[in-house]
Amino acid sequence: MRVLRSLDELPRPLPFLVLTIGNFDGVHRGHRRILARVVKAARSRRGTAAALTFHPHPAKILGRPAPPLLTTLEQKLTLLEAAGLDLVLVLPFTRALSRLSPRQFVARIISRRLGARRLHVGPNFRFGHRAAGDVRVLRRLARQLGFALEVVPRVRVSEQTASSTLIRRLLAAGRVRAAARLLGQPYALTGDIRPGQGRGAPLGFPTLNLAPEQECLPARGVYVTQTLVAGKAFPSATNVGVRPTFAPKAPARGWPASGGHPPRAHGGQGLVVESHLLGFARTLRRGRLEVRFHERLRAEKKFSSATALRAQIRRDVERARRFFARRPPARV
Repeated sequence: MRVLRSLDELPRPLPFLVLTIGNFDGVHRGHRRILARVVKAARSRRGTAAALTFHPHPAKILGRPAPPLLTTLEQKLTLLEAAGLDLVLVLPFTRALSRLSPRQFVARIISRRLGARRLHVGPNFRFGHRAAGDVRVLRRLARQLGFALEVVPRVRVSEQTASSTLIRRLLAAGRVRAAARLLGQPYALTGDIRPGQGRGAPLGFPTLNLAPEQECLPARGVYVTQTLVAGKAFPSATNVGVRPTFAPKAPARGWPASGGHPPRAHGGQGLVVESHLLGFARTLRRGRLEVRFHERLRAEKKFSSATALRAQIRRDVERARRFFARRPPARV
């Protein structure tokens, strides 16, 4: 898959370009239905399956509250490639771009610069200055400018419509299994290994600490996870929180207990994402981690002693072990 960062990088000509447009945060099952239609249409005409996305998120440029993003740009591109796309254009979002009217955006970029022959979007697609364009406007422009348009129906899973907004809400409530159903895979945090305070090893449960790159974290609590490190996948139990048993002070006033933008804990430390890996005995202080969230075990809580905490961690790890005994972890 080719990744372009500017309209000026576009190769000419692009054979029968079939396009979709969006932020694709999370690349959830609703996005994947659209992407599958794009790939199928392009293959039927020996054309190019492509997506246009924007970076950074438009709200960040326009000074509006931006949602905490589910995926990094790197994750998004990996998932788009896995969907079968041939090309992704990551268009820098600017104020000048935001001022284009719906007609200007479609005529100048979609039709003239990209030369799209088919366009696939979801029913809630909005575009142009102040999001004035919708699918009704887009149908009219498609007829006028001579490209085909398909509005792809939403995807419903367990009576819920797949959307990035709903997935964020589920994660904020710790409902990682429900989020995974809408995503089509477990929610994953990625980032560098961060040196911890060495609390786990004396308890008999050493951990690897993750500095997450994602803006959207699951609610504070303990989870059954799968951790990918050094090219291998390990069953794991992961705590997302502040280690309240060892905390000398309460979190700052107004600090939410749920997920979202990673908050700063007391003492200047960030929210801790620490995983105990089953069958992993190495000590690592650097490298990359990926943590995939399968099931929430419990909320984070303050224990009366290290002994009580150790007993609870033992139960958490055993539940994680039983989870993967029933369902072997996916391969890397």
